[in-house]
Amino acid sequence: MVSTPQSSIHGALASLLEANTDKLLTCVHCGLCLPACPTYRQLGNENDSPRGRVYLMRGVAEGKLDVGDAFISHIDLCLGCRACEPVCPSGVPYGHLLEAARYEVSNAKSAREQNSEIILRFVLNKVFTRPGVLGLAFTLVRWFRDSGLARLMFNARLVRGRLRFALALLLASRSAVSKGRSSYDTQPSTGTLERVAILRGCVMEGLFGETNRATERMLARNGCELLRADGQVCCGALHAHAGQLDTAKLLARKNIDAFLESGADRIIVNAAGCGAAMKDYAALLADDPLYADRARDFSSKVKDISEFLVDRGITVPTKHLAGRVAYDAPCHLIHAQRIAQAPINLLGRVPGLTLVPLRGYESCCGGAGIYNLQHPELSDAILRDKISSIKESEADMVATANPGCIMQIGAGILTKGLNLKVVHPIELLDSAYED
Repeated sequence: MVSTPQSSIHGALASLLEANTDKLLTCVHCGLCLPACPTYRQLGNENDSPRGRVYLMRGVAEGKLDVGDAFISHIDLCLGCRACEPVCPSGVPYGHLLEAARYEVSNAKSAREQNSEIILRFVLNKVFTRPGVLGLAFTLVRWFRDSGLARLMFNARLVRGRLRFALALLLASRSAVSKGRSSYDTQPSTGTLERVAILRGCVMEGLFGETNRATERMLARNGCELLRADGQVCCGALHAHAGQLDTAKLLARKNIDAFLESGADRIIVNAAGCGAAMKDYAALLADDPLYADRARDFSSKVKDISEFLVDRGITVPTKHLAGRVAYDAPCHLIHAQRIAQAPINLLGRVPGLTLVPLRGYESCCGGAGIYNLQHPELSDAILRDKISSIKESEADMVATANPGCIMQIGAGILTKGLNLKVVHPIELLDSAYED
C-alpha cells in the first residue's frame, strides 16, 4: 500500500481532534449515524460511515495509521452532507473533522503529484480566488449554455459518460422562472428598514443570476435597504471541502473585511453551502489573533434568506401559481445550519401552490460540489433514489435552495427525460408577486 510518511503529516488533523477529545472519546458507537449516512446505506462498509471515518482519523492523529490508499479512499467517498451531526448524541463536530482530514488527503495527493489534485488545486486556488478571471470563465460558460450548443450536444448525444452528465448539470442551471429585473434600484417598502448585504457568490452570480435578482427584489419588497459589499469574493466552501484550508481562510478574511465595512446589519445568503461556510468563519479563524473577534461578529450576522424572511415577515404575494411542488432540503441547510421549516413556510405563502411530501427530502442528492464528477457511480446511485422519490411525489416541480442541488437534481431529471422544473424557493416566491 502506498502511503505518506508520518513525518510529513501536518498538525491540523491532530490539533483539531485534540481540541475535541472529550466529544470524540464519549462516542459510544451507538450507530445512530449509520442510517443517516448516504454512503454507508449504499456500500454497507463501516469504514464508509461517520464513526468509521472518525476512527480512521484518530488512527492517523495518534500515529497508528498512515495517510495511505485506504484512508484517502474512505475520506474521499464521504459526501460531506453532515447528516450524521444532528443524530449524534455525543455532538461530534464531524464537518470540521472532515475538512481537517481532507487537508491531509490533499497534501498526500499533492506529494504523489496526482494530476487530478494538481488540476483541482489550480482551479480552486488560481481561478476561484481571482474574481476577474472567474467572471470571464462564467461568461464563457453562460454563453455556451444559452447559445443552444450545450442543448444540441446533449440531445444529439455527441458526448457520453461524465461529459454528458456535465452538460446536463450546466443545462439544469438555467432559470425556470425569470422576471429579468435588477433590484438595487428598487425602492424599499415603507416601515422599519434593515440594512442588508447579499453574498453574490461565484456559482450563484455566474450561473444563477436570476436567483440573486429575485433575492434582491424580495428583500427590497420586504423593508430592507440593500447595501453593496464591494470586494467580496468566493465564500471558500469548495476550498474547505477539498482540504484547501489556507485558501479558505484567505477568502474568509477578504469577505469579513468587505461585509463588515459595508455597515450591513445582516449578511444574506441564498445558497445553503455558502451560508454554512460563512456561519463557520468563527470556527475557521478561531486561532487567528487578528480575525477571531471579527469572524465571530461576521458569523453572527449571516442569515439564510429563508430564515431571515420568515423571522422578519413578508408582504403576502397575490399572484396565483397553480402546481404541485415538492421541497428537497439541501444538506448544508437542514443539517449544517439546522434550518428545516423556513423554506417550507415561505412556499406555503404562495397562492395556488400545493406542497406535496417528498420521501427522503432530508437526504443528500449526491451532488456535493464536484462529487458527482469525481465519484459518478456512487453519486448516480444516490441520485437514482432521489429521482425515484420525486416521481413518487407526482410533483410538477421541485424546490431546493442550493445551486449544486438544483443542478444535480435537474441533471437527473434531464437524463431521465422527465418533465419537471427545479427551482430555488426564493425565485418561485418572487414570481408570485404582481410587480
